Amino acid sequence: MALPKDFDGFKSTLHQNEPPQGWPNPLKSLWFDARDDWEAAHDLVDGLETPMANWVHAYLHRKEGDEWNAEYWYRQAGRPFPEINSTLEFRGLVDYLLQG
Repeated sequence: MALPKDFDGFKSTLHQNEPPQGWPNPLKSLWFDARDDWEAAHDLVDGLETPMANWVHAYLHRKEGDEWNAEYWYRQAGRPFPEINSTLEFRGLVDYLLQG
């Protein structure tokens, strides 16, 4: 399945049992996170060594409250620790991934 055109399109898939096929793992990870399945979200990006996967990995640890671990993954992603809340960061991550 093609990527959604926007954040609303992403949200419209959350009723499904699984994320759509063909999505990159970082986006699938955010899909699971949006459904409150942190473990599944983490499993999809843990071990991937791309800047995008590292950014999502950092966000997940930040959201869980593990700031030390999150800071490590932000450094791996080449990103500063965000000054925005995790809800806004989530939206920004989804938008960034959908823009390709």
